[in-house]
Parts: sequence; C-alpha cells; structure tokens
Amino acid sequence: MRAAGDKEPVDLVVIGGGPGGYSAAIRAAQLKLKVILVEMEPNLGGVCLNWGCIPTKALLRQAEVLRLLHRADEFGLTVGGKVGFDWDAVIARSRTVSTELATGVAGLMKKHRIEVLHGRGRLTPSRSVEVTPADGGKVQTLRAKSVLLATGGRPRSLPGIEIDGERVISSREAMVLPKCPASLVIIGAGAIGVEFATFFSAFGTKVTLLEFEEQVLPREDPEVAQVLHAALQQEGVVIHTGVRVSSVDAGTRHKSATVHHNGADGEVETRAERVLMAVGITGNTEQLGLEALGLRAGKGRLPVDGCYATKVEHIFAIGDLIGAPQLAHAAAAEGVAAVDFMAGKRSKPIAANAVPACTYSQPQVASIGLTEAAAKAQGIEVKVGRFPMSASGRARASGEAVGLIKLVFGARYGDLIGAAIVGPEATELIGEVALAITLEATWEELAHTVHAHPTLSEGIMEAAAAAFGESINV
Repeated sequence: MRAAGDKEPVDLVVIGGGPGGYSAAIRAAQLKLKVILVEMEPNLGGVCLNWGCIPTKALLRQAEVLRLLHRADEFGLTVGGKVGFDWDAVIARSRTVSTELATGVAGLMKKHRIEVLHGRGRLTPSRSVEVTPADGGKVQTLRAKSVLLATGGRPRSLPGIEIDGERVISSREAMVLPKCPASLVIIGAGAIGVEFATFFSAFGTKVTLLEFEEQVLPREDPEVAQVLHAALQQEGVVIHTGVRVSSVDAGTRHKSATVHHNGADGEVETRAERVLMAVGITGNTEQLGLEALGLRAGKGRLPVDGCYATKVEHIFAIGDLIGAPQLAHAAAAEGVAAVDFMAGKRSKPIAANAVPACTYSQPQVASIGLTEAAAKAQGIEVKVGRFPMSASGRARASGEAVGLIKLVFGARYGDLIGAAIVGPEATELIGEVALAITLEATWEELAHTVHAHPTLSEGIMEAAAAAFGESINV
C-alpha cells in the first residue's frame, strides 16, 4: 500500500530536464518504459536551451549580421544612414528564440506521454526519489527501477574570485545585460570566452581576453587556434595568453573592476566595466542525496562506468555531471545510450573520438578526434592534409576566405583519426567528418566522394586527397 504523496512505481525517473535528461526520457518512452522527468526550473531544456547554446547562438548571429552590414560596401551595397543597433531588441530576440524552443520541448513531453514534475529531486537510501515541488507544495515520493541523474552544470570561478552578478559576471548574466558594456575583461579563452569576445566586440565593446594556457582555445589544434587568434585581434580584441589571474577588485562602490594578472611582462592591472568569468563549468552534484548512498563526487564530477552506471546498481548519470566533454550534444547522446544500456539494447559505449567540439566564433572552429600532436604523442604515424579556405570558390564568393580544413589520417591504413576546421560554417562541416570517423572511412573514400561545386564541403574532399598527394586544387 502506497503512503500519501507516493506515486505509482515507474521504470525510470530522470532528474534534470536539459538535453541529456529530456532526450533520455524520450528514448525511454520510445522503448515503452514508464518514465517521469523531474526538472527544477519552470522551463525544460536546461542551461543549453535557456542560458547557453541556443541564446548565445542567436546573439552571435546578430553580431554576424551587424558585421556584414558594416561590410556592405565590399559587396557593392549601400546602407542608408549609420548602421546601429537597439540593445534591448538584440537581447529580446535571443530570449524569444529560447522561449519558443523550450515550449517545443514541453510539447515533446506531451507527445510521448512523459510526466513532468517541476521541483528538486533527491535520492534516498530506500531507492526512492523525493521531489520537493518548485512552488513549495507537498513532497512527492517516486519509486523506479532505475534513476538517471542529468542535473547539468553551472559556471565556475577561480579560487578567491566571487561571481557577484554585477561587476564579475558569468555567461548567464552576460546574455541579459541591461546595456552593452563599454569595456569587458573575459577570463578564459575557451569556447565560452571567445564566443563572448566575438559577440561583444561586434557591438563596440573594448574586449580584453585573458588565458592561462599559451593559446586561445587550448584544446584545439595550434594551427587552428592561431587563425582564430589573428581574427580576434583584427576585430580589436586584446589577447593575453600565458597569464595567471591573481585577483579581481570589484567593490560595490566601484564603477569598474580591476583584474590583477601576471604574465611574461610581470604583474599587470586591467580595468573594465565588467569581468566575465569563462573558466569552465562544474557539475551540479549538490543536494542530490549522493552521500547517503555512498556516492562521492570529486571536483563536481560523479564517476560512472562505460554504461553510465554509478557504483550504486540502479543509479546512472550523464552529461556535465560526469565531466568532460561537457557538451550539450554529448549529454543528449549519453542520455539515449544510458537508457539503451538499461534496456539491454546497447553493448558499446559512445566512442570518445566521435564527439565533435564546436566554437561559434568568427571564424567558426570545429574539431573531432585526435589532433596531429596528440596522434604523434601516441606513437601513431600520420598523414596530414590541409585545404585553405582561400582556395575555396564558395568561401571567396561569400567573402569569408579566412581559415583552413585540416584532416589527420593514420599513415598505415589511411583511416581518418581527427580533424580541425576553422572558417565559415566549420560547425556544419564537422558533421561530414564525424560521419566519416563513425563509419571508419579512409582518405580514399573521402577523396573519391563527389562533392558539389562550389561548396565549402569540397574542402574536405580536397584535404583528404592532399594528405596523400592527390589534391587537384591545392
């Protein structure tokens, strides 16, 4: 007999309604499993849809259009009057895009008959999940054969530096600033940092980008990173790499913030209207009841095995919660895979070398698999093919001829093991490369696949051929 507040037992409870959580719930419903999705926020879609991937891409598109308007004369066009912008309208459009998509996700839940409970989910030692409603109502107790944790992550900061939401902000505040800042220091030149540098510099903000490592986008191929570095500098972004930020002064009385950092030239102070912390994210492991079940999350990461199972038999975890790569599309794939593992529909984990990474800067950057340096470090003899965007008819016709496509092949078998692209639509081009890696394609199969002309994707064909001395246009 169930106690008051208890619900009928189900097959799966998913805690977290972001891309990983809602994708897992839909997959479970497709497999005819009874599933309940628990989400703390009023809108589904998680950080990605509401405060990350989607609204930032809307903002970046608006920055791209603004840049194009300023370049109208290159295309033989005239724009009447001075090119300007309405900041409130810029921000409002990005919020509208997010809201519309969040409504769409809610519709998917209804389509698949997935029950959604808005509240905070917490594990209990009795194998149940307690849900405290967001509106403060009565706690509900859920029982399920399996529980999937998909609680996502949040921006982190450097030790001793507090994100106060005013002078020192995270990406969340950066997306809805009441006015465009005159100056901005961005700490961290990973994907988040360079995307915001791209956006704000387009709207006239004086941007300074600080990075601890020796290059922007530290995880990317150095050749690609250098192209982006030069492009950002051309846009007026001041970049300092190899620097350590020691402190930030941002008292409530201050009209600006001062960043203290050390580099090759000694200690430097950089002052700006605001400081954006973009040094990564940490998993949301708190208030989940993990400790009571003997689960430990170190540095914002909950360990799982190749099937996304924790050491507690019925509890699984995915997405930002389990660490790298901490990407929305990775979380979605992990969610589907985790459910398939639970249902006995899958036997192999997601291949780590088949998850692309994308940065929507100007120019765009995308990569997958091993870099040239990483492959050589593993003792793999490689063949590398490059195709410059300056040789692409489509890129030149579009006025976006900066960048290159770089493909890395194993020399022995000619198999594609990695790629790095910087240039127009790099984040779209990487899809073909991802498919090629998944299908274990060789250079010949890529080089001999007929690509339409003129297209940007021809560059992939040409780079594959170039690796083995058969390129026609390079």
